[in-house]
Amino acid sequence: MSVMDRGFLFGDGVYEVIPVYSRRPFRLEQHLERLQQSLDGIQLANPHAAEAWRALITQLVREAAWDDQSVYIQVTRGPMTVRNQAFPADTTPTVFLMTEAMASPTPAQLEEGVAAISAVDIRWLRCDLKTTSLLANCLLRQYAVAAGCAEAVLFRDGYLTEGSVSSIFVVKDGVLLAPIKNHLMLPGITYDVILELAVEHGLAVTVRDISEAETRGADELWLASSTREVQAIVSLDGSPVGLAGQTGRPGAIFLAMQAWYQDYKAGGMRNV
Repeated sequence: MSVMDRGFLFGDGVYEVIPVYSRRPFRLEQHLERLQQSLDGIQLANPHAAEAWRALITQLVREAAWDDQSVYIQVTRGPMTVRNQAFPADTTPTVFLMTEAMASPTPAQLEEGVAAISAVDIRWLRCDLKTTSLLANCLLRQYAVAAGCAEAVLFRDGYLTEGSVSSIFVVKDGVLLAPIKNHLMLPGITYDVILELAVEHGLAVTVRDISEAETRGADELWLASSTREVQAIVSLDGSPVGLAGQTGRPGAIFLAMQAWYQDYKAGGMRNV
């Protein structure tokens, strides 16, 4: 990649991460659709048709050493001749793909839950675009790591948005609450899976704005992403979350969701 690439100098690009189970890309069409939405959002023409993307990903997955993988796609606006924030008229996009072994959550994380810390959402106003400009996310993630936590739960203007690298769900009085998809959060593929599983198994679901007070008063708090699956947050800012204060462990509704998710992973993710 040229040192004059706009992705390198300005973070002018987008990316996608696609989980692969048993060498089968999970919900590939939805990931490619989200890639297109991100490209449209930064006014960058897609360098490949969907069929070409599928062929590239298939080849990459086939040639890798692992059955379970995490495929990373990055598209930047490409190199420029003179450093200038305005879009050049003649750049050629830079396309980069790589794959890594899938880093699944540990048994302890799934069985015992994880700790989180809260933070003010300092990111920009287009979090629905999966762009490579991730410095704010990195700072928030590092804030959590430095505190010995698995995630930073983000609030903006008194309302829950998401985590630094995951979607966040609240359980209160037997109802699963999820923030509304808007420009302040990434439209997560795993977010969709969690809601679909809840509806399929008869768990009450409400998608709406969730206040910080409701989040802190949750009976259960979850994080979810394509690589972290779904995990219970059992403490927030050093205080136990809801029912975890009595047992120190994940709640009953999380345990049900975790079982549903693993069943779906064994079937719907591996046998598609």
